[in-house]
Amino acid sequence: MPSDATPDPYAEPLVFGQRMQILRQRRGMSRPVLAGLLGRSPSWVKQVESGLIHPPKLPMILRIAELLRVRDLADLTGDQSMSVDLFVGPGHPRLAAVKASVDRFPLTTDQEAPPTLHLRHRLDRAWAARHEAPNHREVVGTLLPGLIRDAQLAVRQADSAADRRAAQAVLSEVYSLSQFFIAYQPDAALLWRVSERGMVAAQESEDPHAIGMAAWLAAQAHRDSGPAHFDAADAVTLDTLRYLTPLLPDAGDDVLAIAGALQFEAGYTAARRGADGVAWGWWDKARSTAKKLPADYFHPVTSFSRAVMGAHAVTVAVELHQGGESVRQAARADKTVIRSRPRRARHRIEEARAYQLDGQPDTALATLDKAHEAAPETIRYNGYARRIVLEETEARHPERRQRASELAVKLGLLAA
Repeated sequence: MPSDATPDPYAEPLVFGQRMQILRQRRGMSRPVLAGLLGRSPSWVKQVESGLIHPPKLPMILRIAELLRVRDLADLTGDQSMSVDLFVGPGHPRLAAVKASVDRFPLTTDQEAPPTLHLRHRLDRAWAARHEAPNHREVVGTLLPGLIRDAQLAVRQADSAADRRAAQAVLSEVYSLSQFFIAYQPDAALLWRVSERGMVAAQESEDPHAIGMAAWLAAQAHRDSGPAHFDAADAVTLDTLRYLTPLLPDAGDDVLAIAGALQFEAGYTAARRGADGVAWGWWDKARSTAKKLPADYFHPVTSFSRAVMGAHAVTVAVELHQGGESVRQAARADKTVIRSRPRRARHRIEEARAYQLDGQPDTALATLDKAHEAAPETIRYNGYARRIVLEETEARHPERRQRASELAVKLGLLAA
């Protein structure tokens, strides 16, 4: 390797500070930005990266790993005994079958495609099962192979342009459901393949609702890839909002809801950037959109509704690292009216992050226990929950350490 080349932290025996600097630069994050998110000074970050001071303790290492979106803790520490995948959950037993269905193209077959209306009913039942089942990945993973196969067949065997567009809309939504299942599992390439196919099918359908849903998920995929991809997330979100906005005066509730969900996504990405005013401005727009929906309305894909706006406020405050504000928002949010089990569990996790930020680790752990009760398969695949639990397994307080260890066993982070 030339002497002026950037070392590879995955190949070279580098110390913690060097790994931290390389991974920070790969994320496109400056020292002042990282320092601000950590509550430290830029000079502290520089001293750590330069090796002038010792590496921080585990709680700070975990926060650095979270902000740099480090998948495996060993990539940051260099210590293979700390090989913990923070943002990718375990591979689900149904993943291989879903992948095989995505990869397969039914170019020649004697099988007749089911009617699009029949597929729509099956898909609606699959979304309902996702929201109602605590083991939602297992349920959805069982249904997806058949749905993917039959939706692909319906597109290929459509008799008219109108039928083909309707089938493309269903196929796009099947890919959206697939993206929920694949997310945070160890196959990023499959996630992107499904996201891109969903976007293509949605565009072919010319259905505003399908286009909005595919864009909503694509924006999340970009944002979850780290700060270097925030611009791409914004581009997808804002382009889709520009397309949808002229349609909204005459749109039904589902299209209005997907526009509101995209407005919140714009705020979510702004919060990840640390843009306080922009983030809350988009949240206000999303709340105004939610108020136009019936009081009991619930979007079957995004969970967008009046009820979820309180949960969204917690997320914005947490992403802005506003501990006190995030706890205040958590107190205002009404958890009981969020109809989806996984969305309710996700909200509990965001609450736990708020309590952790506010220096209330015992309450954070208690809230994560509630998330586990609501939907075990949500918390098991959530990197933020995993980070909090791992951090508290090192707590000085014996009772808290014991409670965190018990939860870590439930999540599969520690052996029983």
